[in-house]
Amino acid sequence: MPVHKAVVSASIGLHARPAAVFVRAVTETGLPIRIRKEGIDGVDARSLLEVMTADFECGCEVELSVPDSAAMDPSSLQAAEEALQSLAALLESQGAH
Repeated sequence: MPVHKAVVSASIGLHARPAAVFVRAVTETGLPIRIRKEGIDGVDARSLLEVMTADFECGCEVELSVPDSAAMDPSSLQAAEEALQSLAALLESQGAH
């Protein structure tokens, strides 16, 4: 299962606009990406409601993952890795806005 870690940098965490920007970017990948932090089960990163309800606050470390079933062959595995890397960079850059 491809996994990437990132730190949420938006001052309000993944709420309101930062959450919407993140969920839109996840949806555009077409992958069933999950996001989790220590102490909670992962949630569907394509769902704005689930992401906002999980309360990913500023400074928390999150783990982004794609299930193995969505990345079975080498090309889809590479696409999943690239998508996770891009999404991690987005989370870490949102504090710069």
